[in-house]
Amino acid sequence: MKALVAYLSYSGNTLEVAEIIIEKLKEHNFSVDVHRIGYDPPVQPETYDLIFIGTFTWAEGATPDEVKDFVLEIGYKPDHIAVFGTGETQFGGDDLFCKAAIKLAKFYESRWEPLTIEQSPRGSQELKVKNWIERVVNDGISHVRQSENLRTIES
Repeated sequence: MKALVAYLSYSGNTLEVAEIIIEKLKEHNFSVDVHRIGYDPPVQPETYDLIFIGTFTWAEGATPDEVKDFVLEIGYKPDHIAVFGTGETQFGGDDLFCKAAIKLAKFYESRWEPLTIEQSPRGSQELKVKNWIERVVNDGISHVRQSENLRTIES
């Protein structure tokens, strides 16, 4: 199985979450490609079984422009996107906390709740990341197998 972990990180918090996700995916024998949003060349989303998009939340709950550009590069709404985000409740409180990740998950109609992390995934939040990725991977593998079975039946 093949996964893409695409992320944008200025402070390093979103990168730290991405690194945990990458590690867990490799433990599940995924081949993982990493894409630094805003820096790396465009990707071919149709070549991945799972796609993870990570972002921080910008001023007043906004999604960073680089992430918006990445969404435009994808050009459609794959049904296998999981979203993770970092944020800070000290800037806008609970209403704006990780709003960019929440909006992205809603836009993609993701089957998984977005992972939201307060600043860095260190400490107890690292377990939150690991538990989330386990749920996504287990559900994602099941979804891929169902899709493969449907393709076999249709052939």
